[in-house]
Amino acid sequence: KLRNRCFFSLAELKEAVSNALDVFNKAPFQKRQYSRAKVFEDERKYLRPLPAVPYEVAVWEYNHKVYPNSHVYIGKNYYSVPYSYVGQYVDVKMTDSMIEVYNNHQRLSTHPKFPKYISNRYDTHKEDMPDAFNQPEMNDVRLKQWASSIGPKTSEVIERIFNGVTIKEQGYNSALSVLKLSRTYSNERLETACEVALPNMRIPRYKHLKSILASNQDIVYLQKKTGDIAAAETNNNSGGYVRGPEYYGGGHYDK
Repeated sequence: KLRNRCFFSLAELKEAVSNALDVFNKAPFQKRQYSRAKVFEDERKYLRPLPAVPYEVAVWEYNHKVYPNSHVYIGKNYYSVPYSYVGQYVDVKMTDSMIEVYNNHQRLSTHPKFPKYISNRYDTHKEDMPDAFNQPEMNDVRLKQWASSIGPKTSEVIERIFNGVTIKEQGYNSALSVLKLSRTYSNERLETACEVALPNMRIPRYKHLKSILASNQDIVYLQKKTGDIAAAETNNNSGGYVRGPEYYGGGHYDK
């Protein structure tokens, strides 16, 4: 027993514990004819090394659609998969640190998982993106041509969207959602909304332009610009809540 012994160094204590442990493991069980050391030796050949990485509990999510930009939206962020799966549905395996994307039980891609406090980021494997001869139907050239057909301010908004991403495919959804506003509100109104937004925003996006259009700020702006003050005041007071210019100024830039 060690409880009544006095040790004068850590090394001395460790040696005494090691010796006592060896005696304890080799002592036979009270009701069995073998010891702990014997059991360990018998089982040694079946033991395997511990895994190189700790085990992590996985959560599965099913039927995520692959966007035209070759990404899936998972946990408020975007992760790439091979472009040949655009439009198809995939399953996602998530751990605390990794994202794995599967289709028909075949793993398509693996990504480090973004922390919970990060949103709207892209993790893109370049090899997942289409090459120049096999691009998705909606590409940056077509989107920019569409923007140019609407007007120079809309074209500038789309240019800023693509200039703000690392890989052009990351800008497809944002650009397309902006351009589709022209179908709801007309080309002319979208062009004016872009003109309203551009001086106060680094990269105007759908939610900003939609707010301007829904509250008729583009109409008010155009009427004031053309000198129709009375009509502008009527429109300014007839709509719902209209955000002032300070909303689109400092502190509310789209990062």
